[in-house]
Amino acid sequence: MAEKQYDWGAIAKNPKFVELHHKKTTFLFGWWIFSSVFYFLLPIGAAYTPGLFKIKIISNINFGYLFALSQFFVSWGIAMYYAHVANKDFDRLTRELVDELK
Repeated sequence: MAEKQYDWGAIAKNPKFVELHHKKTTFLFGWWIFSSVFYFLLPIGAAYTPGLFKIKIISNINFGYLFALSQFFVSWGIAMYYAHVANKDFDRLTRELVDELK
């Protein structure tokens, strides 16, 4: 059975594909900037404001440890938010595009 050939140029010009690509690019670029800044705040903050990062919060746990730990939770939060947006918007747009191409 021969595989169906797709006109990828026409798909790339399809308004639904352009909308999907624009929404995904905007979403991902924004969160990439946020996560990069948040990630680099740890080494930059530790280097330029060591007093802040030495503040004891609970016993031997200081602000630096909590900030470093928060990066895991922020990463998980971003991943869960991406899954939510992808299920709500990106998958819908993809389904509409695929249905239109059939």
